[in-house]
Amino acid sequence: MTSATPQTDPRRFVSAIAASGLSIYDKIKIGDPRLWIPTLELEMLLNAGLCGVKLAGLPLRTRSKMVKEQVCHALGYPVPASFKKTKPRFPGQIFDTYVQKSSNLQVWNEELAPTRRYAIIRVNEDDVITIVKVVRGDTLAKLDTTGTLTQKYQARCIPGTEAAELVVTEDTALLRPFVSPTYALTRGETPVMQPAKGQLLPIATLYDRLRVLLGRRFANSGIDQERNRGASLHRRVCKALGYAGYQDDGQFPDVRHQLLEIKLQTSPTIDLGLVTPSGNEPLDVPQIGNQVIRHCDVRYAVFYARTNGKQIEITHLFVTTGEMFFTRFPQFQGKVLNKKLQIPLPADFFQR
Repeated sequence: MTSATPQTDPRRFVSAIAASGLSIYDKIKIGDPRLWIPTLELEMLLNAGLCGVKLAGLPLRTRSKMVKEQVCHALGYPVPASFKKTKPRFPGQIFDTYVQKSSNLQVWNEELAPTRRYAIIRVNEDDVITIVKVVRGDTLAKLDTTGTLTQKYQARCIPGTEAAELVVTEDTALLRPFVSPTYALTRGETPVMQPAKGQLLPIATLYDRLRVLLGRRFANSGIDQERNRGASLHRRVCKALGYAGYQDDGQFPDVRHQLLEIKLQTSPTIDLGLVTPSGNEPLDVPQIGNQVIRHCDVRYAVFYARTNGKQIEITHLFVTTGEMFFTRFPQFQGKVLNKKLQIPLPADFFQR
């Protein structure tokens, strides 16, 4: 973090929190520019504060308490006299901590919460913390391959006669003042940067730029086909939008800088995980123009494709806001509750 400027250095949050006198239990509005720590910055601070901490020989309760104390120090919070049994354990920043030596993450007695952050703390064979990865509940939900977690929200995509459909011509009323049809991407922006006022292309512009992908073909191969083909499409989307390079940090939405989520469909069922597109829940991005960005403000690009097993060909494109998502894609009803979730973490989980 030594190369960061004062405006981008995550330690600015630590200083602000320490000066505020807030405890880990005091609520902070998601996106607060001074006190709310976005997921990527939270991950950086926890890595800086926890990596190298030795937990060897400690009983489980003592180890858990020590980790939570180190988290408080890393983020600028005072260490409470005792830690309350809250859900999540750190309510102010809405995250839980899990210390993992194995790759099998277990979440007990509750569902994954889409807006909660999960700090997965890796320890080595000597019980030394080596790395911390922070992801949201909706991201964790995508990692389940065991069937213990069933997608909570689903919708149906039935292509019509038109190859391309702009479901709604304007962004949500909240987002509209912050978009700019004349904004030109430069080599400095990346797809995973935080969205900012004046840097958001209007939904109609996104639609126009993504239409060039209709008819494009790419390989459908790899050990994890769904992830690989999703990455192939994501790479093409970034290029079509005008970015100099491709980046994906696995967080929602896929192209954070444009508040754009990408869906690739080779069947009618759209898996939405734990996020309902039309929801008013706050999105984990900094406020724009003092406004809290919501899930319903996210733009969705749904690509329908056909495959012969070896190649995928994009045949249809739909672009919509989360707010109007279900006007085009009917939502399935029903929901599954799990008492215990076991999620095997992929081998490259901590390298993403």
